[in-house]
Amino acid sequence: MATLFPPFDPQRPRTKRRLRFRHLPIRTVLPNVVTLLALCSGLTAIRMAIEGRYELAIAAIALAAVLDGIDGRVARLLKSTSKFGAELDSLTDFVNFGVAPAVILYTWTLDELRSAGWIVVLVFAIAAALRLARFNVMLEDPSRPAWQSNFFIGVPSPAGAIVVLLPIYLGLVGVDLGGTGLGERAGAIVVALYTLLIGFLMVSRVPTFSGKRFGMRIRRDLILPLFVLVVLVVALFVSFPFEMLAVGSVLYLACLPLGWRAWEKHVAADLAAKRTEAIDEAEASAPGP
Repeated sequence: MATLFPPFDPQRPRTKRRLRFRHLPIRTVLPNVVTLLALCSGLTAIRMAIEGRYELAIAAIALAAVLDGIDGRVARLLKSTSKFGAELDSLTDFVNFGVAPAVILYTWTLDELRSAGWIVVLVFAIAAALRLARFNVMLEDPSRPAWQSNFFIGVPSPAGAIVVLLPIYLGLVGVDLGGTGLGERAGAIVVALYTLLIGFLMVSRVPTFSGKRFGMRIRRDLILPLFVLVVLVVALFVSFPFEMLAVGSVLYLACLPLGWRAWEKHVAADLAAKRTEAIDEAEASAPGP
């Protein structure tokens, strides 16, 4: 009797002999389990938004972002990276950081704009999909300089999902975005323009720090102060979660020019190195006196 769920490997030649189940080590499955947990968290955020429980919706998006940062590191640590895991991660990111934040914003205030609000939702979700597709293509580019691995091109989708929810953070701490006197519709217009701005930053060519190498090496004299800082930040997040998310979002947007400046310095260094190399080659090939 043929197996009910035969294994599939597109790179393995098909044979007529019956396929048998293979025992897989748990380390190959664990990263995908973390990714699926992140997907469940993103879908739960959509449900919480529909029910009007925005605090829990934001918590679910934040949890999905944390799990998204963990699954890749777990896969590399366990040496269990795979093409299947990479594809699953991309699809999960689209739902968690493209669809879920847009739906949350729509149920929060964009529904005041009716069809225009829904168009904003579509634009943001499409921007997230394009951002992820471009990221996957750029990973396969062998001609990229090594220093470019320290940068993202455009705002990454997890950061975009956290930052785009800034109007909700402000609303939960009592800041009225419709302070022009026009009421909720004015606030919805402000949120719509802000959402379009974040979507544009996601698909733009603006370089941003990736943070992949952050914290890989720590000076010994900074370990204890770092412990104190981590405890302080965690305590502030527990006590003032939405205030901290609002401050963090504003600081992230304010730091975007720093990433651009660092990128331009690397580009200038590469151009200078190429000019020097070209001059050296020209002098070496020039005929002697």
